[in-house]
Amino acid sequence: MSAAAAKTTTTPTKSETTSDFKTTVLFSISDKIGCLTEYLEVIKEHRINITRIESRPSKTEKFDYDFFLDLSTEDHSSEPIDCVIDCLNKKGVDATILTETKKPKQTSTPWFPRKLSDLDLFCNKVLEMGSDLSSDHPGATDKVYIERRKEIAQIAATYKHGEKIPTIEYSEDEKKTWGVVYKQLKELSHTNACRQYRYIFPLLEQNCGYSENNVPQLQDISEFLTECTGFRLRPVQGLLSSRDFLNGLAFRVFHATQYLRHHSVPLYTPEPDICHELLGHVPLFADPDFADFSQEIGMASLGASDEDIERLSTCYWFTVEFGICKEGDGIKAYGAGLLSSFGELEYCLSDKPERKPFDPFVTCNQKYPITQYQPVYFVAESFQSAKDKMKQFAETLDKPFSLRYNPYTQTIEILDTKDKLVSLCNQIKGQTTSLASAIAKLQC
Repeated sequence: MSAAAAKTTTTPTKSETTSDFKTTVLFSISDKIGCLTEYLEVIKEHRINITRIESRPSKTEKFDYDFFLDLSTEDHSSEPIDCVIDCLNKKGVDATILTETKKPKQTSTPWFPRKLSDLDLFCNKVLEMGSDLSSDHPGATDKVYIERRKEIAQIAATYKHGEKIPTIEYSEDEKKTWGVVYKQLKELSHTNACRQYRYIFPLLEQNCGYSENNVPQLQDISEFLTECTGFRLRPVQGLLSSRDFLNGLAFRVFHATQYLRHHSVPLYTPEPDICHELLGHVPLFADPDFADFSQEIGMASLGASDEDIERLSTCYWFTVEFGICKEGDGIKAYGAGLLSSFGELEYCLSDKPERKPFDPFVTCNQKYPITQYQPVYFVAESFQSAKDKMKQFAETLDKPFSLRYNPYTQTIEILDTKDKLVSLCNQIKGQTTSLASAIAKLQC
C-alpha cells in the first residue's frame, strides 16, 4: 500500500445483484508493505466475494487507513464472514460489521451501536470542518488558527469511551472571543429563553465554571449533566453524519466540538463551535423532560432507513436546534441554534416568521434554509408533549424490531425473544408496584 491509497476509491469487482446476501465491513490498518494483500487473502480463503472496496485516510493515531468492504457469500450465510472478522481481529486488525442482510431478498438494516463503546467506531468519521476549513470560513487563511484547530481536533480524534475528556488550556484570545459571545447571549437569554434554560444556566455558573472570563471544560460539564439526567458529553472533531449524531443521543451522549470560532467575527460562525454547544445545547440537557425528548429522537434513529433519518433530522432541526415552546401566554426559545444566535433569538419571537404547532408528521416534511433565518418555526406545547408526539411518530417508522435502552447496562436491547419480553414485563411490574406504594403513602 502506498500514499496513493490516501485517495478514496470505490472499485466494484462483481455485480451486487448476483447475491441478495451482503455485509458491509469496516477495518482499519497501519500502512505496512503487503499488509492489505495479506488481509484480503483471508477473505479469499473463506470463499467470500468482495463487491465493493473503499479506502480513506484514518483520522486516528493508531491506524493509517480505513477500508469499507461490501462482502457477499454464495450460500447466503453469515458464518464465513463471522470467521473472517474473527481472523482479522486475531491478526490485530480492528474489524467490525457495519450492516448486513441476513436473509435473501430481505431489506438490509443499517448498522447501529448497541453499547456505549460502539460510539468509538464512528465518532471520528466527520463530514466536514474540524481542522479542514472551507474557503469561506473566517479563519481559512489564518495559519495560526488552523494549527490550533488541528491541535484541538486531535484530542477528539484519540478520545475513547471510558476516558476522562482532556483539559484544554484556552489562550487569552480564545477566552476573549468566548467572553464577547457569553456576555451578549446571557443578556438576551433573560428575556428570550425558556424558563428551564433560565433556571439551569446559573447552576452551570455555580458548578461548571461558566463565566465571561473562563471557557468551561467538557469533563466538568459532562459530570454535572450525568448527575442531573444521565446525559454526557463526548468530544468530536467536527460535523458527524445525521445518522451517527442521532445514534449518539440514544445513549444520552451529545457529541460536542471544543474549538472556538475565529476571533475576527466573534458573533458569527458557519459551523457548530464550543460557544454553540455550551451556551446553546448544554443547559437543557440538564432538564429531565428535554433529555428524554432528545433520547427519543435518538432511539428512533437506530436502524432507521436513510429516508427516515432525513425525516428525523428535520424534526431535530425544528426542535433541538430551532425549537420554540409555549410559556404562559407567550412563547420562548429553547433551540440551541436560537439560543446561540443574537439576531435570530430576537427574530424568532417577533411577528415576522410563520409559526406552526409542533407535529412531527408535518414537521418532518418542512424544507428549511441553513444559511439564513428560518421562515417557519414549530411551537411545542411542552417538552413532555413533544416527547409523546415524537414517540408516536417513531412507532410509525418501518423497522423489523423493537428496541429498548437499558439504563443499568447503558446498552440497546433488541426485544426479539420471549425471555426478553418477560424480563421487561417483570421490570415494569416492579416499577408499577413501587409507584402504587408511593401513591398509597401520600394518601395516608
